[in-house]
Amino acid sequence: MAEFGRQRGKRQEDGGLGSVLDLLLANARLVLGVTGAAVLAIATLAVKRLIDRATSPRDEGDPKAEQKTLEESWQDLALIKATPKPPKKQRREDLSEPLLSPARPLVPGETSEPRVYSGPPETPQVESIPLRCLTLQEKLLSHYSSRLAVPEAQVSLALQLARSICTQLQTFLRNKYPELPFGSLFLSGPLLDGLEALTADHIHLMLPVVLDATLWSLIPGEDTVVRNPQYWMIKRTDLDYFPRGCSPWDKFIVGRYLSSNMLNETLHKMLVASINWPAIGSLLGTVIHPIVASQELKLEVKHDQVELSITLFPVVEMEDKVLLAAPPEGLVENLWLESFYRAEVSKVKELDAGDSGARQHCLCILNGVCKSHPALHKLSGSPLTHVVLHLSATSSDWAEESLADRFQQVLEELVGYLEKGVLPSYFNRKINLFCKLLEDEIDEMGFMLYRAISEPELLLKEK
Repeated sequence: MAEFGRQRGKRQEDGGLGSVLDLLLANARLVLGVTGAAVLAIATLAVKRLIDRATSPRDEGDPKAEQKTLEESWQDLALIKATPKPPKKQRREDLSEPLLSPARPLVPGETSEPRVYSGPPETPQVESIPLRCLTLQEKLLSHYSSRLAVPEAQVSLALQLARSICTQLQTFLRNKYPELPFGSLFLSGPLLDGLEALTADHIHLMLPVVLDATLWSLIPGEDTVVRNPQYWMIKRTDLDYFPRGCSPWDKFIVGRYLSSNMLNETLHKMLVASINWPAIGSLLGTVIHPIVASQELKLEVKHDQVELSITLFPVVEMEDKVLLAAPPEGLVENLWLESFYRAEVSKVKELDAGDSGARQHCLCILNGVCKSHPALHKLSGSPLTHVVLHLSATSSDWAEESLADRFQQVLEELVGYLEKGVLPSYFNRKINLFCKLLEDEIDEMGFMLYRAISEPELLLKEK
């Protein structure tokens, strides 16, 4: 009886709750609209199921009943999560857009038809003009004009400073070493020749070492200890008839050979310790610092408008060879590096003058691309020039209109040379210009250039 009373009371409570929910749902459509009423109905049904299970007696110890209850709870939760959300009210972003006017009493004779709000007239959409796809030729020319061309003002200032320093250094050398027959210092490098300069920031200063041809002779590179045809040795001859001391350069002899190392060490001490660079810099309106730690003979020049690096190279010209005091790294001394720079520039300009070609233009772009790319910077300079010279022997069309074709052809040639690991010098095929590259460097360069053959634009992107 008591159990029946409890069930009856429960049914009355359920009936009361059901009546309230029914009343609420009946009026929800009027208050919330169709979508809001659907949302409330689904949510109410889920809540009602939860309340029913909470107040209904549990079947203790019945695992199936517990499992069924658990499943129904997950279903109800999924039902609530799946309930469609009412559409968000559109925010009034444009303050110039008028709000809907409030309801007002009808004027006699006016119908109650809903008024259609006409918003502001739509702005006519301008049909966008598709960008013209640039050809490789146009991209190369644009890359050159925007990134590689050096402003004339910078070039002029850099050359003016370099010439002034050259004059000061020449005067100091003649006063410090009057017994040594140094020739007249002169400027060299890409900034003067226009083949690879990106900025007016580097100049070579060439210091001629004048030798008596009757007292000195050249030993070919193949006969030297390094077996490298690009390095030479300068031997003192006829010591029996012309003993040591007959030549002013005998003080730099090591084992009967003119030592490039000893000469560089003497000049390095002079640059670092003997010359009053602060005074010279003040005179020129610059700050000049010799690089102490470098094996090269380098000066850093800082001006308000330009920063310049000047490298001094002692140079010997004998038997149609141009030899620099730039020995290889390591324990080997006394070696002189044969330089083809002057011959390279002369030959490229001669070929361009003969057919109005664009070799110099192409080389400037190639050098700029390689110098600015971390994986390709060791290809800039002499290797690229020799590839262009080799290609000129087989490809005669170097007109400006063929710049893109020649650019891609140089890339293909470079990949071929990298695959072999050998780039022969144009002036001496015994010399391999890739001999200093590591195998990993060759692989990385080859992979990058192989991709660039089909997509040259990869090389023109900003780094």
